[in-house]
Amino acid sequence: MSAATPTTTERDESRPDRHLLRWLLTWARPYRRRIASAIALVLAGSALQVAGPLITASAIDLYLRPEADTSARDVLKLLQTLHLPSVGAAGLTTLALFFLASVLGSAVLLILQARTMLMTGQFVMRDLRNALFAHLQRLEVAWFNRTPAGRVITRLTNDVEALNELFTSGLVDILADLTLLGGIAAVLFALDWRLALVAFAVLPFMVLLSAWFRSRARSIYREVRSRIAAINTHLQEHLAGMSVIQLARAEARASAAFREIDAAHRDVNIRGVFYYAVFYPMVELLVAVGTAMLLVAGGFWSYRGALSLGVLVAFLQYVQRFFRPIGDLAENYNVLQASFAAAERLHTLLGTEPAIVDPALPAPEPARLGTFALDGVWFAYDEERWVLKEVRFAAAAGERLAVVGHTGAGKSTLVNLILRFHDVQRGAVLVDGVDVRRWELARLRRRFAVVLQEIDCFAGSVRENVSLGRPGIDDARIRWAFEQVGAGALLQRLPQGFDTTLGERGAGLSIGERQLVSFARALVGDPEFLLLDEATSSVDPVTEAVIQRALERLLAGRTAFIIAHRLATVVGCDRVLVMHGGRLVEQGRHEELLARGGLYRTLYDLQLLRPADDAQDARPSV
Repeated sequence: MSAATPTTTERDESRPDRHLLRWLLTWARPYRRRIASAIALVLAGSALQVAGPLITASAIDLYLRPEADTSARDVLKLLQTLHLPSVGAAGLTTLALFFLASVLGSAVLLILQARTMLMTGQFVMRDLRNALFAHLQRLEVAWFNRTPAGRVITRLTNDVEALNELFTSGLVDILADLTLLGGIAAVLFALDWRLALVAFAVLPFMVLLSAWFRSRARSIYREVRSRIAAINTHLQEHLAGMSVIQLARAEARASAAFREIDAAHRDVNIRGVFYYAVFYPMVELLVAVGTAMLLVAGGFWSYRGALSLGVLVAFLQYVQRFFRPIGDLAENYNVLQASFAAAERLHTLLGTEPAIVDPALPAPEPARLGTFALDGVWFAYDEERWVLKEVRFAAAAGERLAVVGHTGAGKSTLVNLILRFHDVQRGAVLVDGVDVRRWELARLRRRFAVVLQEIDCFAGSVRENVSLGRPGIDDARIRWAFEQVGAGALLQRLPQGFDTTLGERGAGLSIGERQLVSFARALVGDPEFLLLDEATSSVDPVTEAVIQRALERLLAGRTAFIIAHRLATVVGCDRVLVMHGGRLVEQGRHEELLARGGLYRTLYDLQLLRPADDAQDARPSV
């Protein structure tokens, strides 16, 4: 599948806006007092904005044209109760002070409301990101194998940021605009219902235009998010593998692929630009038409004495203020659509149930027997192609068990099943006599230490990389682990000891040194079992010899399961399992398997570069 093509998940049908809005509001519930105070500030600010044109109308009809005897005096009697002077500059000065106070008060309330909602948005983003990351850690390993890392990063960055805009401005601004629209409409009809109908004559066209824009904006925003995820996925993969790209001189191909993905993102945004380019000029056109109709009708009625000049001026001011929130509503609707498009993905992600969970009634934690077994295990990743077929073996306490075989024979899958990263389709995996599906996952995995072929170090101190925040692991314990794996010299070379900061993926250490750190990490927790997946493949022969000597001491009293590609590393194991085609075809000690002349002997001969005819004679029929 092309990275630029949205997956089925990305194209999932949209949930109803109400459902998504209720889900989003659950994240704001802990901060409802802050939001309530912001709403109160919005209502107060809207009231001050509505008061401005009324003050202007009062100044005109009460002082500038007091001879105009119209119903406007009855409408404005509320301001007359303030005992304003009937004539003169004093009344105008008082009204000017009222107008200035309304403007300043509205600005102060806007500042307080913006600060309140910006802080609320930050709190909500923090809670949502924490919940997302915690949920991701509960998902099974198979989910990460089939989900591009760039898409996951997009969820935790771009999509969460889109929701921040909703909480910081979108919802409250929509409420403010609706409140202002309602207040203005009420005042206009109170001033003159005939002129109000004229002013609102273009409103149905505005509603139709907004509906047209809405029907197209939602799909655009959803596709934009999908294209951003594709860009992030491509960047993550290619930046992580930049050395491979440069060695293979594949820069041109990678650039061409990125241009294709980026062009798809550009094209979607250009389609969105078209709708913007049509919508906003049409809004301005309708506003101009409404204002023109208002001037014609209002001027005619004012000339005939049926309407005061102050009311007409107030109408003109109110119409401008009325249609401006409609434009703001369209912009805030864009924010809402972007938020809903992001919320769809976040809701889907948080709603993804992990396939591997603790049992409803976990078995009591058994004693540390040091045994594990696979009992007739059949396993397939896609439930169509069996990776393991009728695998049956058991490891006794303290036994060193090695597994070898061709690439794809199922060796690493055995480790994944023992740790319950996947569940078997048939048979059972037993640890200390209990099926792993009846264990609590934390207790099960606490008994194992794993060193994988792929080295995982994290940005942070050496201490943090070894302890991983586990309780009870102090510096003395970490130093002991370093010494046991023969890394004491490495510790002395580190400029700040345990406080030495490593870069991303352990930058600052060589591959072999990173392997030693991962080895110390595995041993520091005093595990019952050691699972080693070609754990010494990244170190030089001298370092490997040091680790092998350390293993002789550390494996005493522990059960070990060792995946080996270099057969020289299994010579000292108690038993060797030979996998082929997902089946266990041979098992025994190193010397026994060599004498038997089966598949193990073939693998051994091939690695030691024996003559081809000798290897052919030893090749079994499997």
